[in-house]
Amino acid sequence: MAPPLRARTPFEGKGIGRRSLLAGAAAFGAFGAAGCTIAPPQGKVEGGDLLKRLQDKGVVRLGIASEPPYGFVNKEGEATGEAPAIAKYIFEKLGVPETQAVPVEFSALIPGLKAQQFDTVAAGMYINPVRCEQVLFADPDYIMLDSFIVPKGNPKGIKTYKEIAEQGLKLATGEAYAEIDYALGNGVKESDLLILPDQVAGVSAVSSGRVAAFAGTNITVTRAVKGSDRVEATDAFQPYVDEEPMYGAGGFAFRLSEKNLRDAFNEELLKLKENDYAGLLKLMKPFGFTKDEMTDLTAKELCS
Repeated sequence: MAPPLRARTPFEGKGIGRRSLLAGAAAFGAFGAAGCTIAPPQGKVEGGDLLKRLQDKGVVRLGIASEPPYGFVNKEGEATGEAPAIAKYIFEKLGVPETQAVPVEFSALIPGLKAQQFDTVAAGMYINPVRCEQVLFADPDYIMLDSFIVPKGNPKGIKTYKEIAEQGLKLATGEAYAEIDYALGNGVKESDLLILPDQVAGVSAVSSGRVAAFAGTNITVTRAVKGSDRVEATDAFQPYVDEEPMYGAGGFAFRLSEKNLRDAFNEELLKLKENDYAGLLKLMKPFGFTKDEMTDLTAKELCS
């Protein structure tokens, strides 16, 4: 695995983030008018009293995108994943004992938040400047490298997107994944790019020889190939486009009108990062996260 990214240079705005910005931003036109909202005008940040209202109700609604290991509904019908686990812990500390998941498509998370369908996005959403114009982010709770699903033994010797482009290989990745932009930015032809529903479909595509590799975040790829005797995961790597690193740091999103809630959440998150991330790792380790995914980057750095 590549070295941790905790000391890397902050994101400079060229990366797209987990799930493409096309999904996160463009969907607002079709969704934003739904329901009545008290959100401030675009770009205007206000204090808000949502935290007090949540404390009075005793429940907070979490927008999740049904994507392991970030946020999903398990076989028992319960919301789980790294983001719901963090949310449950922090909101209990803030006096809100119950969490309630609202599963939606990833592209509907920001529009749904604005339309007050839920109170926070708990989906490990990558933080980037375009999204920061629409929502308030807490500091990231993780940073992620990429990896490929390849046939056992990695016969093509694939390690980077550029190598896939140079060999003219077919590559698969997930619907609205940031890896689409990484691949195209490294010269992979659109005609050589296969878009699939998820990493499970990616395992099937690689196993059958339809594509040479499937691109995803290291943690999702590693989980997908576990126990397979036909495919494996490549070593994690830092994606680059035009020689610029594409940082994937994910966190919780709040409405622009709820700075007070975001700040209170952030305070508890920073406590979890104390003592070398001990508290945060305890919550995230069951979902495959390690110290390599911990980061001290801030939302301010990622948004600038």
